[in-house]
Amino acid sequence: METTSITFITGGVRSGKSSFAERIAIQKAEEIGGTLHYIATGKATDSEMRLRIKRHQEDRNKWAHSWKTWEKETNISSLAPEFNNKDIILLDCLTTMLSNELFAHEADWEEQIKDKEKVFWRIWHGIKEIADHSNQVVLVSNEVLNEPILPNPLLRTYSELLGKLHQKIVHYAEKAYLVESGVPLMMKGGD
Repeated sequence: METTSITFITGGVRSGKSSFAERIAIQKAEEIGGTLHYIATGKATDSEMRLRIKRHQEDRNKWAHSWKTWEKETNISSLAPEFNNKDIILLDCLTTMLSNELFAHEADWEEQIKDKEKVFWRIWHGIKEIADHSNQVVLVSNEVLNEPILPNPLLRTYSELLGKLHQKIVHYAEKAYLVESGVPLMMKGGD
């Protein structure tokens, strides 16, 4: 199986996955003398999200390493030419990016549901293109697929797309982790 320079990290909300992802990215940057980049997909749409974004920024500033931050809610493939084989990319997070992609384009969400394959491929190709242009992508996602899917067309489409993206990414990833209560569990790529 072909793998790419992707480390996939998933877990529940507030599980510690972003802090773990930062440690993985920093470790890799130190190994190769690389540059750290952070692709932030969050959009400050309300006070809670503004606080979460601020907390993530403060967490990154605590490290002795500097990060170049890219605020990119959609169309991440446009960033690929900015990177090279000495760059370590932390993309946080896939679940937010999927929501952004479903709602950001001219078509309303009902049209996006009809074109869900386009949404899937737009996201996957963006991730793959960034991975191909960098040394390592550390990709964070939320594990929201453990609950029953309600009979709502938008929720069903979101869940289907997220599950399909998780499977595709993990298939090609070098390593995959599930973070539970701050404890990372390696699911793929152990020594």
